Amino acid sequence: MGKRSITRAAKSSLVELPAMPPALAVELPAEAPAAGTSVKSAQPAAVLSILNSQGLFENADRIEGDTLERIREDLGECTRCRLHTTRNKIVFGSGNGRAELVFVGEGPGHDEDVQGLPFVGRAGKLLTQMIEAMGLQRDQVYICNVVKCRPPENRRPEEDEVGTCSPYLYRQLDVIQPKAIVCLGLTAAQALLKTKEPISRFRGQWLDYRGTKLLATYHPAYLLRNPPAKAEVWKDLQKVMAHLGLKAKKASK
Repeated sequence: MGKRSITRAAKSSLVELPAMPPALAVELPAEAPAAGTSVKSAQPAAVLSILNSQGLFENADRIEGDTLERIREDLGECTRCRLHTTRNKIVFGSGNGRAELVFVGEGPGHDEDVQGLPFVGRAGKLLTQMIEAMGLQRDQVYICNVVKCRPPENRRPEEDEVGTCSPYLYRQLDVIQPKAIVCLGLTAAQALLKTKEPISRFRGQWLDYRGTKLLATYHPAYLLRNPPAKAEVWKDLQKVMAHLGLKAKKASK
């Protein structure tokens, strides 16, 4: 997967994001379809409450001429939230800066904090296997997290920490402009969709992140604790593969 031309124009030099934009409702199936039932046959009966606005999703965090290098420079040796007090290294992101597919996780763990790279521990190895099963290599996709510093004891990032760090994620996605975003776990999905709904309400469903298709699935760390869920994640990834025109890696004989 080579580099692609960037067609969507940047519109603003503002960096700060609105703290609480108004809500946008997106219809979803009330329950996940039963085994053997297609998603298309499920009738929408519930609403996923997503916070959205022109200010947040169209203009406010788009910076003309922005680049990943500039975002990293702006981030600097960040001390904007309490996470900096216990981190070892900032974990900005890695991969193809013009990838068609971006994976977004929650935050760095111990191994990531040591190496300064995303998803390099046990969960990262599983993510690599998932990517390769899709017929890709890690250097063909982009991988990043909502927060760039490891939360102590791998706890879930606090709301204010997510609010402080997520503008840099928004800018990363604006620069890369992928064709698909896969949110790995609840924190990433809630940060991008601006929702408080549980991941069970929308996992495996295509949603919109300002013109880009977004799909949320389980985090690889969850799969390490619950291996049977791997089958569900593979179904989710197959939807992404279909959207991108990818073919699964053939099993070696």
